[in-house]
Parts: sequence; structure tokens; C-alpha cells
Amino acid sequence: MRHQSFPLSFPFKSLKLIPSTLLLLGGACPLWAQTALPTLGEVVVTASPETATLGLSTPTQTGSRTGLAAKELPASLESIDSQTVAERGDTQIIDAITRTTGLSVRPSPGNGGLSFSSRGFSGVQSVAVAEDGVRIQTASGTINYPSSTWGYERFDVVRGPASVVLGSGTVGATINAIRKQPTRESQQEIMLGLGTDGYKRMGVGAGGALGAIASYRVDALGFHNEGWHDLGESRGGKLMSTFRIQPNSDLKFDLIADYSLDRPDRYYGIPWGANQHIDKSLKKESYNARDAVIRYEEIRLRAKADWRVNDWLNVNNELYYLESKRTWKNIEAYNFGTLPNTVARSDYLYIRHDLEQTGNRLEGIVEVANHRAVFGWETARIDFKHTNNSPWGGNSIVSATNPDHGYYWTSSTTPLNAVEPKWETASTFNAFYAEDAWKFHDRWQLLAGIRRDFSKVSRDNLLSPGGADDYSDRKVNGTAWRVGLTHFLTRDTSLYAQYSAGHDPVADLITANLTNARFHLTKGRQVEAGIKQTLPGGLGEWTAAVFRIEKKDIITRDPVNSALSVQGGKQHSQGVELAAAISPTKNWRFEGNYTLLQARFDELIEAGGVSRDGNRPQLVPRHTANLWGHYRLADWQGSLGLRYVGKRFTSNANTTEIPAYTVADASLAWHYDRRTTFRLIARNLTNKVYAASSYNSQFILGEPRRFELVAELKF
Repeated sequence: MRHQSFPLSFPFKSLKLIPSTLLLLGGACPLWAQTALPTLGEVVVTASPETATLGLSTPTQTGSRTGLAAKELPASLESIDSQTVAERGDTQIIDAITRTTGLSVRPSPGNGGLSFSSRGFSGVQSVAVAEDGVRIQTASGTINYPSSTWGYERFDVVRGPASVVLGSGTVGATINAIRKQPTRESQQEIMLGLGTDGYKRMGVGAGGALGAIASYRVDALGFHNEGWHDLGESRGGKLMSTFRIQPNSDLKFDLIADYSLDRPDRYYGIPWGANQHIDKSLKKESYNARDAVIRYEEIRLRAKADWRVNDWLNVNNELYYLESKRTWKNIEAYNFGTLPNTVARSDYLYIRHDLEQTGNRLEGIVEVANHRAVFGWETARIDFKHTNNSPWGGNSIVSATNPDHGYYWTSSTTPLNAVEPKWETASTFNAFYAEDAWKFHDRWQLLAGIRRDFSKVSRDNLLSPGGADDYSDRKVNGTAWRVGLTHFLTRDTSLYAQYSAGHDPVADLITANLTNARFHLTKGRQVEAGIKQTLPGGLGEWTAAVFRIEKKDIITRDPVNSALSVQGGKQHSQGVELAAAISPTKNWRFEGNYTLLQARFDELIEAGGVSRDGNRPQLVPRHTANLWGHYRLADWQGSLGLRYVGKRFTSNANTTEIPAYTVADASLAWHYDRRTTFRLIARNLTNKVYAASSYNSQFILGEPRRFELVAELKF
């Protein structure tokens, strides 16, 4: 994978791009009539430790802007609250998300670590990541924020096309991190964690009233880890802050300012062994340079307003500014050398991304009779600059065991002055959308939505202005829509079916080169049906879904001239997803999910004219499963979890396998009192050596056994 970059400047300069007429309109969400759907306002439902839940009763805007609860939504949506995240010891979002149904991770330093696979579609062009419904546009295949779970109330995952809500790049799934909100009730919390391999973390959070009409919420986190392998040090931190002014129940303003700085693990894996197996003797080795760098810095500013105009109309507006600076200086490719016990290193990459994104979302909510209709307009301007040392030369030979890492510039054949801005892009995005949730009968609800996206991108070669790879005002447009029907069989049981259409780009829109810029969006179509049920007496919840997704116009090769890339390829996936959270007795609680997936290319020709028809897409497992069991006795709780990911392939050729794996995790919690909890967390109990993903010709190994002691204090 190759990365890219863009420059940054003072955050407020880009606000002039948003017309003043957009600024700070808003609408708080009124209550529904007796027969109407749930309120649009943020409602947090927290289960007690003895209650099993999938979050079916939690209203959310992840699956629909109308604010339906998961039980009413004609789609698969799953929520994980902060209590569950803490209970399982999931400090990173990738850990929490891969506990959900059918989601597997495909991380690498090049994609920022937030790359997932869902329903047969993988990567940042098919599985979107957002915070409170706001996405930063993907540049050069990279998403790196949000990364840690601290400061979030819950995480929503909607599976299948969600282009009506969040636009292009969501055919596989959408992940939405929901922040903790200001409250007038005083809240303070502290988290302290110490673990093996020098792992340390500290989080603080506070909220409360400021005078008669204001409130706030602040969350901060810092961590440092010496790492489980050579050169494995990582560290970072973040500050999240929200200031709220609410003069009355009909008007609310939020001002949000965040900052984060991460220096993640500079690990690119180990070479494939003979017959492409994992050489366990190298599990703690790293082959990067001693002075390697991966650095992500983020600034996020938002202004939100909600205004309840009258009994039937709400208006809300959100203005935001996002800035991202990313740096990579690494040796990224490793192969076993021709001499025994040696590794040949290449791909000396030095890359910087500088990105600024300014956007606005204006939305109106109309409630008439049994309709709850949403109409909205989103606009964004993205400026991106890419700096690199292309053609990234350099090579070296090191010992496979206890290598002398050396320094980056010692064996790089690219001079330092070759690290310079190569190209930049300027992009504008506009989208208009509408949804209507119509409860036309006590037992029937119809959800329909449509969205039209317009994008325009210009690219300039900074070294040779007007070069062959430059283009201006390239337009890529797409339409997404869906129709879903929910039947409330009883108050606690709902059946649903939906047909949805979405789209994914063939490459990141804001960083596409001239070749990719001429392609239009791929088209995805999904049929899904399912059942959702809340069991009586607090016993629990369960869901089941069947689906089929077809995607066409993927990039393939011309059957006549295999050197020519064209659109026209096809792929499909179909499967069954099951999830349940059950509390059979007061002391026992179980949570689990299972996915059986069939994913295939119907038409695909790759380099050399080789057909991949019938093959499975790379890094897509056929089976995934999760299981957790919890036992509560007085002030103590023991938990044991199992995570299974089936066999995957490293490429569409299906010649090299990543073996299936099962990992066991556990925790033991002592609830000293209602405000103080101590946890002992164990990750990978059996010390399983497994590959979490692949990169180039390397396996990226998963974390070995790790223990952590955590103290959670609330005041």
C-alpha cells in the first residue's frame, strides 16, 4: 500500500467556505405522539451488569437519521455500550468492533489500523468509520481516528449498505462511535491501568453544570506501551471536550474541541515462512529501522445547534473542521534472503499526509400524523497534500533473528531532499437526502430513504504543473436508496425485510490518480430479512438475519487487452448472521454471535489475463464467531471470552492462506463498592501465535498473552 499527504493551516481559515446562512441553525427533537416512532434526541440505555442486551431498545442515528431504535430498524444494527467495553478490557476500537457479528479486522500501519471486513466486502472503501455521524474522507486508504474506546458512550455497527445515511464507501458496514455527552449532574471518573510489556494507561473524565444554562463534558487519555516485540514501543493521548448551552428545552448549542496525538506500533510483520506458514521462532522480531516513525495528529472542531421550532418542525445544523497530519518513515517490505537466516528489506517509504476538511450538515425533521420525515443537505471541502520520497529506493540484508535494525537513511537510496510535496487535491462534496419512517399501522412501519451524492475533485502535480496526471473538476456522482418494512409481531418481536442500493468508490475519491478518476462508483444491491426479539422477564435479546449483496462495476482487466483496467467486474456475498445476549439466571450472563458467509467473484480478471472467477476476496473469512460468559457472585465477576476467525486468503488468487485462529480472553472484576471497581484482564490466555492480517509478503501477528490490572473510580 502507498500512502499520501496534505498540508495544514490554522483551523478557522476554511470556515469562509461555508455560507453564513448555514451557521448554527438547529432543532431539538420533540416527543412523538403515542403511536409515533422514538424521539430523535440522544437517549442512552444502560443495562445492569446482570442484564444481557444487544442494544435493541437504544434509539440511534447510525442506521437511520429518523432515530429509530435497532428493534424498529429494517436492517442489522448492533450496539456495544461503554460498560461492556470496560468489562471485556477492549481498550482499542478494533478490539470492541471485532466482537460484533461478522466483523473481522485487517489492520496494517499503512491503513491506519481501522480497516475491517464485513459481509464479504473489505477495506476503507467499503466499511466506513465515523464519530457521531461525521466521517473524515478517506485519503490514500487510511483511517486512523477514532482509535481508543475511552470517552465514548457506545459503538454502533450497522451491517450492509448505509449509503443513505453516510454516503459512498459503506456497502459492507458502518461503524459509528458515540461520544459521552454533557450532563448537569456532576460526574467524575478515573481509570488507571498497568500491564505486562510496560503497558500503562490513564483516563480521566468529568462532566457537570456550569451556571444555570451551561454544562460540559471532558475526557482525556494517555498511554505508553513498550511492546511485545522488538521496536514495539507505542504511545499517545487525546483530549475530548464538549461545552453545551441550553437556554430552554427547545434550543441547544454544543461547541466541541478535540486533539489527539498517536505514535502507534511501527510493526510490519514477519516474512512468510516456507510454504507460506507462520515461523513461530520469529514471533518477537521486527525488521523496521531503529528510527522508524509512524505519527498521527488530529484536530477536530465542531459547532452544533438544535432548535425545536414548533410541535411539528425541528431544525439542526452542524458545522465542523477536521485536520489530520500523518507521517510514515519505515522499511515496509521483508522477504527471506537467499542466504540462510537472513531477511531482505526493501520499500523505504517516507510519506506525509496533510488534510483539512471543512463541512456542514443542515437538517430538518418534520412530524406529521404517523410520519417522521428527515430532509438534509451535507457539504464539505477537502484539501489534501501528499509528500513522499518516491520512487522509494533502498534495500538491506539483516539477520532473521536478533537483526541489526540500523537507521533509515543508512541504506535508503533516496536522498533526503527528495522528500518533498508531490501533488495535492482540492475536493468538494455535496449530498441531499431524505428519509421517512411511516408507522401506518400499530404493527407495521415503512422506512424509505434516498440520497444523491455529488463530488468534484481537482489534482495538481506540484513538481510538474500541468503534467499528464493532473486533472480538474472530475465529477463522480451516485444515488443510494432503500425501502424497508418492519412488522411488529408482538411488542417484543419484530420481523423485517429491506432492499437497499449503495455505492463504493474504486479508489479513495480525494486521492485518486488520473486513471482511477475516470471510473464511476461501483454499485451495490442488498436484500435482507430478519427477526429481532426481546425475551420476557429480562432474559435477554436475540437477532437473526439472512442477506445477499451483489456489487458490480468493480475494476477488472479488459478480456482482449489484460494490460488495460476497465470497470465491469462483479462479486457477490450471501450469508446468515446470528446474535444473542442471554441471562438465564441472576448470576449468569452469555453473549455470542456467529456468521456463515459465502463471498465470491463472479467476474474478475487480474494482471496477465488471469481469471479469479469463483475465488473468495482477500482477507474475507467464511466463518466468524464470538462467545462471552460471565458469572457474578456477590461483589465478584468472572468473564471468559472466545474469538474465532476462519481461514482467509492473502490475495484474490487464493494461493496463500492466513490460518484460522481462536483466541481466549478473560477478566476478573471486584466491585469494591458502587463507585470503585478493580479488574484483572487477560488477553490471549493460551498465548496463541496467529496472524491477524497480512501486508506485502508478511504476516502481521496478533498480540500474545498480556495481563493488565485496571482501577476504575467514579465520584
